[in-house]
Amino acid sequence: MTPPDYEYLRKLLKDHSGLDLSADKQYLIESRLLPLARKCGLSGIPDLVTKVRGGSSSHIAQVVEAMTTNETFFFRDKVPFDHFRDTMMPEILKARAARRSVRIWCAAGSTGQEPYSLAMCLKEMSTALAGWRVEIVATDLSQEVLEKSKAGIYSQFEVQRGLPIQMLVKYFKQSGEFWQVNPELRAMVQHRQLNLLHDFSQLGAFDIIFCRNVLIYFDQDTKINIFNRLARLVEADGFLVLGAAETVVGLTDTFKPVPERRGLYRPNAARAAAAGAVMPRVAAAAAGR
Repeated sequence: MTPPDYEYLRKLLKDHSGLDLSADKQYLIESRLLPLARKCGLSGIPDLVTKVRGGSSSHIAQVVEAMTTNETFFFRDKVPFDHFRDTMMPEILKARAARRSVRIWCAAGSTGQEPYSLAMCLKEMSTALAGWRVEIVATDLSQEVLEKSKAGIYSQFEVQRGLPIQMLVKYFKQSGEFWQVNPELRAMVQHRQLNLLHDFSQLGAFDIIFCRNVLIYFDQDTKINIFNRLARLVEADGFLVLGAAETVVGLTDTFKPVPERRGLYRPNAARAAAAGAVMPRVAAAAAGR
């Protein structure tokens, strides 16, 4: 791969996915795109670049998907799910007692382990949530991973990564070498393809947003832009959850850290209002249909 081809691909990936590769990541592109070139019947990456430069939308989409990191597993990092059960949901249950509804957005839902982990947590709270409307919206840039998430079918290796055995037995059905999330749990999760670089206001308002391990790949200006737009969709008393290596500190004051709760943030009401009003609940309900 020539230096001009690498620079072209760097710009393409940043423009289409937000992925901000440094100048020394050529090896990463080669390792991800060479198998794709061969899959497309091409001799190598230069031929793939030629197709992309020619405006082939299918090849552009394949390049972006090949470069997107979709590493995930059930109850990943554990701490955010402890916060969900012990901090976020108890407060939401009190604050939404009159409305009896909760909306949650997994902004990088990938192959489904995160949204289904949240669905299992909510199922374990079924007594407290009796009569409530519960919505989990899972979005991702990649249609391929969303299709896997919709199917809810996982290998033995995948269900062994972070999923407690009692949850596996309770919420999955075995089929040969694979396990499928039960229909009731799958029905709790709505799937939509979405690029965080684009407008997402049509999703409506949320009580909780999980946006973990995705912004780490973006440059500072892109992170700030997305944080400010997320602030417009989180309810004033809602929560934002980031990955362990991510933070809003030094980037935006539309969110503030929750003391002693790593990775957990709340809207800074005054600053979020300045960034733009939260979407009306009516719009949120319509978006969930």
